[in-house]
Amino acid sequence: MLQQAINSDIKEFLKAGKSFEAGILRLMISAFKNKEIEKRGKGEEGALTDEEIIEILSKESKKRKETSEVYLQNNRPELAEQELKELEMIKKYLPAQLSREEVGKIVDKAIKDSGAMGVKDMGKTIKAAMIELKGRADASMVSELIKQKLV
Repeated sequence: MLQQAINSDIKEFLKAGKSFEAGILRLMISAFKNKEIEKRGKGEEGALTDEEIIEILSKESKKRKETSEVYLQNNRPELAEQELKELEMIKKYLPAQLSREEVGKIVDKAIKDSGAMGVKDMGKTIKAAMIELKGRADASMVSELIKQKLV
């Protein structure tokens, strides 16, 4: 369903003469196609679920964010701005991000459910929390919160 919305938006952007936006969405469709090919190579059904699409979009947004930070560190604000524009475009298709407090509550539940006793249990706690969050929070924030609570 999400993939259909993106395809529809590409057509609308092209009709409106917005080639930048259409180009970004085409890159996302390409990433989806690559994932479908990968799945078929493993013998699975090729169609992507909305969860898989959100996962791909999250990865792509993370790439844009990290790249823009590198550009800013290297005095390339014009390239960083381009990456940030792409990031904003991708974010429109991601679920709304949860606040730090909401993520904290889910982290608390994940710690309790996983029986984590210290930092050595951080991996299984992060895994439990990220399953619950499903792209609605940045993994680095989740990791930071878990580390604070387990130390």
